[in-house]
Amino acid sequence: MKHHLIPWLVAGGLIAGAPAHAADPPVMVAGIDTKFWFDDAGGRVSRPDTGDLVQFYDVSDGARPRLIGALPLTNSVVGPPTNLAVAPDGRLALVASSIVTEKGADGVWSSKPDNRLWVVALGEGTPRLAATLTVGAQPSGIAISPDGRTALVANRAGKSISVLSIQGPDVSVTDTLALDEVPVSVAFLPDGKRALVASFSGHRVLVLDVADGHARRTSLALPVGLWPYSVAVTPDGRHGLVGITGNQATSDGSLDPVVVLDLKADPPRTVDYVTAGDAVEGLVASPDGRHAAATILPGSLDAPKGAWYRHEAGSVALLTIDGNRVALAGRTEVGAFPEGIAFSPDGRFVYAGNFASNSISVLKLDGDGLVDTHADIRLPGPPAALRIGSQ
Repeated sequence: MKHHLIPWLVAGGLIAGAPAHAADPPVMVAGIDTKFWFDDAGGRVSRPDTGDLVQFYDVSDGARPRLIGALPLTNSVVGPPTNLAVAPDGRLALVASSIVTEKGADGVWSSKPDNRLWVVALGEGTPRLAATLTVGAQPSGIAISPDGRTALVANRAGKSISVLSIQGPDVSVTDTLALDEVPVSVAFLPDGKRALVASFSGHRVLVLDVADGHARRTSLALPVGLWPYSVAVTPDGRHGLVGITGNQATSDGSLDPVVVLDLKADPPRTVDYVTAGDAVEGLVASPDGRHAAATILPGSLDAPKGAWYRHEAGSVALLTIDGNRVALAGRTEVGAFPEGIAFSPDGRFVYAGNFASNSISVLKLDGDGLVDTHADIRLPGPPAALRIGSQ
């Protein structure tokens, strides 16, 4: 389907009509997946759900996130790690149940796509499950618009985008956009009228128009390299950033980039590839737009034991953003198989969820570097996804 190419006017900041109140307190949400692992040969293993959980943290004190509640909801590392999100006003969270597992007649466990989306009410002291929605098969990346009124869900197995209306505590599906591609993650531009979608098997980023509870595909499709996974947009709407896994979301020892999109150009285009590390998993831009951070796997769980590219720890790559120039500032070692990544609301701290270490690393931004505070948050299981807000 081809559509008319609209003029590309990038708006800075949040659009008019955004909620006047800020999140109080700011909330970080982390999903724990007990259903998935890798064997010694680096093969994927499905397991029974022994305690999937979604946790909620108050990050008012960026150095010391405080657990405020948890719900026994399914979440999955078969993501990417952006399959949950918090609304701008901090009053609700959306959590995707991407994958469930079942035991076959032969006694072997296998996974299959789910289609449930949890709506969690926040801001009332204790998080509670408010509703369960049905979306497309294998809901993965989620984005909530800057005004908090619309959400997009990338349905990986369903090859579609679900459009959700958010009216206070009420969330409903208003549209489903069918695609001939495999969407894995999505990010809104600051005007809330357009969004980027990472097409995993298409090796490109699609551009959507979003309005009045509906989404449509434009004629723009930007090539970005093999197996794009996570996509982010800088707060000023100037750059799109795309994390490349390079090997179908699996480590292989080769270095992969974060791809830079110029969203201010008419038409928008791919302008740079910044080497980040082996298998870029999570990706997020800082609140002030001066940095971005990405989690790097380097075979810290998904490589065969003894493989030359297997490392015991993962890392976080810090990127600097200065005008049109995006550059790698350095990498900081964290736990094994880091997935989700988030900046604190004040931009001073970075959190990385270490799936194979059952922990969240707390890193402090020091100039153009990251310093490990050695104040890891211990978790009751492997963190599959982690998010503050949805950008």
